[in-house]
This record gives sequence, structure tokens and C-alpha cells, in this order.
Amino acid sequence: MNRSFAEQRREVLRALLALGLSAASAPAARAASALRSPVRAKRGIMGKFNFQTRRVLLNSGWEMPILGLGTYALSDRECEASINALLEAGGRLIDTAHAYGNEAAVGRAVRRSSVPRGEIFVTTKIYPDQFSRPGQAIREAFEKTGLDYIDMILLHHPGPGDLEVYKALEKEVDAGRVRSIGLSNWYVKELKSFLPKVRIRPALVQNEIHPYYQENDVIPFIQQQGIVVQGWYPLGGRGYVHQLLADPVLTGIARAHGVSAAQVVLRWNLQKGVIVIPGSRKPAKIRENLDLFGFSLSSEEMERIRGLDRGEKHDWY
Repeated sequence: MNRSFAEQRREVLRALLALGLSAASAPAARAASALRSPVRAKRGIMGKFNFQTRRVLLNSGWEMPILGLGTYALSDRECEASINALLEAGGRLIDTAHAYGNEAAVGRAVRRSSVPRGEIFVTTKIYPDQFSRPGQAIREAFEKTGLDYIDMILLHHPGPGDLEVYKALEKEVDAGRVRSIGLSNWYVKELKSFLPKVRIRPALVQNEIHPYYQENDVIPFIQQQGIVVQGWYPLGGRGYVHQLLADPVLTGIARAHGVSAAQVVLRWNLQKGVIVIPGSRKPAKIRENLDLFGFSLSSEEMERIRGLDRGEKHDWY
């Protein structure tokens, strides 16, 4: 029986890891190149954040940056400018979606950048109003971004037809056009129902996560499945950012480290093993949101932030 591209790539990755081959070794490089497998993936432990490389090894065998830029509510022009600022500052993760209406701007910024395509990780999402036409939805993502491959495609929300769309994405992974697939706004109940029905386990689940809505029961469940967690609205979401970042617990910790409250929140996420994608139109803020590795939070500070959890969701899904 012919093995799929994804199965061959995973087999090679397992063999290389078993042999202890480094990313720089010639056999590893040749084998990885032959199957378009990521050489850099040999550096990490699956699911564990590497704060030196600022990446995490996904269960798909590909590496993903652990912080980047969310593009929700950014117009076409704003989106391209923000991505330029991100890439110039060293950021390499970009999150977009069909529903945001800016996939074309993301693709344009990536294609025009001097940063090698292989260093940039692009995530987009398929919205439930597209679930009835999986093939067309996937084609639209490629047409709008103009990219030869997409690093990750998520289902934006659960909905009728979501399993059929996911199975269509599994075939794209087999073909090598989509490198990783995942889910957005799936919680414990939905995951328990969905996971047994799929052939390729999601590499990532993306949910609303911030100090006022911490998902302390959901995050460990997802991670125990070998799935990486990503948080949207990491700073509370539009209309709530000022309130969250003025919280005295966060401002007090920020003063102690000589950083901003936003940096404290983003670092808190990273130390919980949650990828962050804060959005911004301001280059200075984008640079600040990437500057999270000159300090760390103590266990006592992490507990103080844990105490802020209100179960307060800031969006409907």
C-alpha cells in the first residue's frame, strides 16, 4: 500500500530523532530535504516551548514560532504594514482568517518580504459559512494568499460540516500543500467528541485566553492530547485591553521587572505553554510584544496572576 506524504515524513522524523541526528548533520539535512521535512524540528521536544529558538515542535513534525501577530480587525493596508513591522523586528508568526478579510494582504506582505518564506509561519482559518464547500474554501485560501503552501489552517468554529472540512484538510496535509491543521474555539466537550473521528490529530487549538479568562481546566486537557495551545485576545480583546492592563496585580509585577503590563501578560502565557498572537497597528507596540525574553516570572508571580481569573469571556465564541 502506498504511504501518504505525511506518513513518510513522520516516519523519517521519528527515525532521525531515534538516531540522535542533529539539525546540522548531513544525513538529517538530506532526508529532510527529500521529503520537504523541517530540519529545524530536530532541535525541539514535541509540545515543549524552546525559549532559545522561540519555537515549538508540533505533533505534525513542523516547528511553529511561539509568539507573533494577530491580524483581526486590521484593514488591508494596516495589515501589510503591521506584518512588515513584525518581520523587521524578528517576528515570524502571522495569524489571519477568511473572516478577517485580509488574507490577501498577509500573502502580499510575505511574498514581498526579504525574509525567506521558510522562516515565516502563516496561519489562516476556514469559517463555518464555508463548511458546505470544503474544496472551494481551501482553494480560496490559496488564491487570496498567493502562497505555494500554508503552514497551518484551522477550522474557525465548530459547526455543521466541520468534520467534512477537516477531512478535506487532512488530504491537503497528505499532499504537502498544508503543513499542519488545527481547531479554533474548541473546548473539552467538543474535543472529546471530535478527536476520535479524525485521522490526523490537530496540531494546535486556538482559544480565547487572558488573565480574566484563563481556561485552567481546558489548557491542560489540550496539552495532554499532544496538541499545542494558542491564545487569541491575549491582552483581553478590543474594548477590554485598558481595563486588563491597568489591573494593579499586573502593573505591580510589571514595575518589579521594568517592563509593561502587556509584556507581563504575554510572558505569563508563554510560561503556561500558550502561544500568543497580540494584534497591533503600531510598530513600537509590535516590537514591545516580541520583547519577552529578558525577564521571567516567578512561581509566586504566576500564582498571583492565576488569582485574577474571573471566567470572564470577552467574545461570544
